[in-house]
Parts: sequence; structure tokens; C-alpha cells
Amino acid sequence: MNYHGTVIEESLKDKSVLKNVRILSTKVEKVTERHKTPWLTQWTLHKVEIPEEDVARVAEELSKAIDDTHKGSWYADYKTEKEHYIIFKNKVFHITDRTSKAQYDEAKRYGISLGIPEYQVDFHPEIREWKR
Repeated sequence: MNYHGTVIEESLKDKSVLKNVRILSTKVEKVTERHKTPWLTQWTLHKVEIPEEDVARVAEELSKAIDDTHKGSWYADYKTEKEHYIIFKNKVFHITDRTSKAQYDEAKRYGISLGIPEYQVDFHPEIREWKR
């Protein structure tokens, strides 16, 4: 089963990691104050697909490629109906049960501790749109 998710191109120091995923579509968003990334003018959001046999390796590669030069931080994520990978700089959360609030709580707390605005940590089950 393939995993699907989003990677923001501007979140990557090393964009070559994008060669290891299949990009299904790309959307460019103009940065606003709400994005909390004033050093950027846009976010390039790639909808990606990763084969099951590559998900752990790609997660590690993404975790090394994420930019950490500015205040705050980034994450990337991809999932199936049952599992979810949430990838921060040098840290990967593998959610093995997408109905487990406890597993998501840990990832959410970690993301917020890095300076990611709470509303951007929208993978959590308490968020109405979390099944996106």
C-alpha cells in the first residue's frame, strides 16, 4: 500500500530528497503573516506518494533534509488509512494506530516545542479536519 502526504519544498535544505518520492500534484501558496515564515514569499506544497517498502528510508532522508536555519521548524507527513509518518528535523514519529490520540499527542507536543504554531500541527485527531 502506498503512503500519501505533503512536503513543502521550502522546508527542505536538501531538495534532492524529492527525487525519492512521486510528486502527484503541486500547489503554490503566497506566504502571509499566518504562515510564520516571513523570510519566504511562497510555499510550494507537493502532494506525494511513497511506496510502502520505501517509507521508513524516505522518512529518515526527509528528517535529515528539513531546514533548521530559522526560528520555528517544519514537518512533513504521509500516511495510509492505518499508519502515519510525521517527520521533523532529526526526528520521525511513526504512528502505528491512526485512532490513537496518545500517539498523536506526543508528536503534536514535539512540534509545538519546536515553535510550530499549534494550528499548523493539524495532523492531530483533535483537529476537525485531521482525516485530511
